[in-house]
Amino acid sequence: MRISNRFLTPVLLAAAIVLSAAPPAFAKIFDPDTFMLDNGMQVVLITNHRAPVVRHMVWYKVGAADEAPGETGIAHLLEHLMFKGTRNFGPGVFSGQVARNGGQENAFTSYDYTAYHQTIAKDRLEMVMKMEADRMTNLLISEEQVAPERNVVLEERRSRVDNNPSAQLREQVSAAMYLNYPYRRPIIGWEHEIKALDVDRILAFYKRYYAPNNAALIVEGDVTMDELKPLAEKYYGAIPRGPEITRTRTTEPPATADRRVVLEHERVTQPSWTRRYLAPSYRYGATEHAYALQVLSEIIGGGASSRLHKRLVLDDTIALSAGAFYDADDLGPAVFGFYAVPKPGVTMDRIETTVMDEVRKILKDGITEKELSGAIERMRNNAVFARDDFGTAARVFGSTLATGGTVDEVENWLGVIGKVTAVDVAAAARNVLDGAHHVTAELLSKPQS
Repeated sequence: MRISNRFLTPVLLAAAIVLSAAPPAFAKIFDPDTFMLDNGMQVVLITNHRAPVVRHMVWYKVGAADEAPGETGIAHLLEHLMFKGTRNFGPGVFSGQVARNGGQENAFTSYDYTAYHQTIAKDRLEMVMKMEADRMTNLLISEEQVAPERNVVLEERRSRVDNNPSAQLREQVSAAMYLNYPYRRPIIGWEHEIKALDVDRILAFYKRYYAPNNAALIVEGDVTMDELKPLAEKYYGAIPRGPEITRTRTTEPPATADRRVVLEHERVTQPSWTRRYLAPSYRYGATEHAYALQVLSEIIGGGASSRLHKRLVLDDTIALSAGAFYDADDLGPAVFGFYAVPKPGVTMDRIETTVMDEVRKILKDGITEKELSGAIERMRNNAVFARDDFGTAARVFGSTLATGGTVDEVENWLGVIGKVTAVDVAAAARNVLDGAHHVTAELLSKPQS
């Protein structure tokens, strides 16, 4: 499953706009401490003394979009195999130790990063640091271990994608959305390529990308820098620097035609409609529009007070839900899109016409200052809750650093986005939506034969 949350979600990201105008005490978001180990691994600490608990995360700057042609799914399969044991800790020892000490652990793979995390009592932090650092370089896997785990991934694909019409449609939409960029390939991989992944190819991928200078350590919780730094130096600092990694990605050519993807399936109980446009991200394309696009997404489709919800759900009563979505955190091109779930008996043509009527109004007249201030207030409230959500800060910094951002960018984000104006939002809307080619997707119910 794709994970994408540079500063939480687009709504929570944009939520902080107003805070930039708040008193100096609110000038920063998380106020972290950070330093760099001699081997190139960045360490970030977000101290939180509310409970004697810590979240320990290691983020690798590699994901499914970094896979070589013909090796889709290798980043995700390696994530599974990282739990199989090392020279120092046998299979199951890491997970067993975390569980016996009352902790929780997991991992996830995105297009742009792979992350491993544990949440555990403060006095067990050294234990998980020691084991996580060990599997950065000492992973031991054999074909006997790869084969069953490969089958686990294949079964995961069958249950989550092949037997899920919504997931099938998303996979086909991505293939249509991106003509050349690797986001067109599924994170979990294509079945025939997963089957071809063997231990030699997996270990080569591991040895290339799993190194301290291609990773970041993020710790959040009841620990100080005086406590964390010696541990980071002892366990991660002792690992030799790996080869320098340059993330070379293909570029996306301009689309020359609109595309429509339709899936009819007897398992579909709730039809849906979406339209997607390629958009700038923080790192790709016309990046100056990324902040304004977050505001636009909130205004046109960010909740019950958004334009799409008011028009389709409340006024015309033709949809059960409607809104917009945008993630700016991708290393490559992002997507700005609209969605709607029609009421029974309402045609997709009517949904599409009504959504695009609202889009045309934005393009013609822009947004009002009242809409802007209202969106800002909603975003501000969301940001307050986000700050109090344990684990959020670790994900924010991890995903930012893994996609080429910096700690300062996170902390200065309030000031930058606070300068977004209605004029900026109008310009961003024109850049992405005015005459641009798009991909429309329809998920339809197929009558039982």
